[in-house]
Amino acid sequence: MTAAPGRTAADVVAAAWVHVRDRRVLVVRTAGSDAFYLPGGKPEPGETHAATAARETFEEVGVRLNPAALRPFTTIEAPAHNRPPGTRVRLICFTGEPDAGAATEPAPANEIAELAWFGTADIARCAPAIQILVSQLAAAGLID
Repeated sequence: MTAAPGRTAADVVAAAWVHVRDRRVLVVRTAGSDAFYLPGGKPEPGETHAATAARETFEEVGVRLNPAALRPFTTIEAPAHNRPPGTRVRLICFTGEPDAGAATEPAPANEIAELAWFGTADIARCAPAIQILVSQLAAAGLID
């Protein structure tokens, strides 16, 4: 695998859904992990980042999103949690509402052991990239 200049082959690219409700952001924790993340994951070959965010959100919390209706929110680069030292993650975050008529109440599914709604008081329980996101959401006045 050849890395782009300034990047290593160990870098992880992921796409995720940012969902704020009642001034809290939806986060999930996989079984065996000590940190919370956004619903999302790594793209499959040929998949757009928006399609990845929609697919992974449905797989992890059962909420169906239309990739075409997702809007870019932010891209965060940070140390990757539970990866070898020096590994970085590039997290491409999207916002958007669930599909009309689809389930809108997230529930843990597949590898997700727990979901929660976090504000800034919970930041220490998040992976590094999500800590940055929580700070951005707070600075924008979207969460407490």
